[in-house]
Amino acid sequence: MIRLYKTPALLKKLLPAYTWQREAQAKTIYLTFDDGPIPEVTPWVVEQLAGYGAKATFFCVGDNLRKHPEVARLTLAEGHLLANHTYHHLKGWQTPLPEYLQNVARCQATLDALQPGQKPALFRPPYGRITPRQGAALGQQYELIMWDILTNDYDRTLVPEKCLQKALQHTQSGSIVVFHDSLKAQQNMMYALPRFLDHFSGLGYSFKTL
Repeated sequence: MIRLYKTPALLKKLLPAYTWQREAQAKTIYLTFDDGPIPEVTPWVVEQLAGYGAKATFFCVGDNLRKHPEVARLTLAEGHLLANHTYHHLKGWQTPLPEYLQNVARCQATLDALQPGQKPALFRPPYGRITPRQGAALGQQYELIMWDILTNDYDRTLVPEKCLQKALQHTQSGSIVVFHDSLKAQQNMMYALPRFLDHFSGLGYSFKTL
């Protein structure tokens, strides 16, 4: 099975309307977490980040925000940023444009009630799958965030040590790194995240929101 950990440079050039990484500031990494918030995992992530003074961006599923607003508020209280990941974790390639846009707007309304005035609004398509028409429509309102490093932590056939090793190998200053605060990713993420934070903190890196 072929896993991509680092987004190919060619793909970034072919799709310049999407944000794949930030301009490399001195030793800065942009951690992101997809699919939460959930009480079983997200508070643990927030606790790990706090231990290193790290800030991160959480791409939230709107229905999880509805079900667990207290977890979202905890995340915000620690200085992290919440962003849009659709309301129902939709697959863009399989969803008609009007339904997709409506679902994104529903998630954004939920976010705005928790986190007023965040501009520009940030959106990441679930699975990284979005059609050109969806991207063009959403790009008028959102910064469309993809990633430089995908940890593949959700892959239960991937051993935790490999998940960590590949993340350490490919991350560099300016990288947008994807972990998942989900039950599916829990085992790999809980192994890799504290070691990732410890490694790069020891090298003098800081972790900032997008």
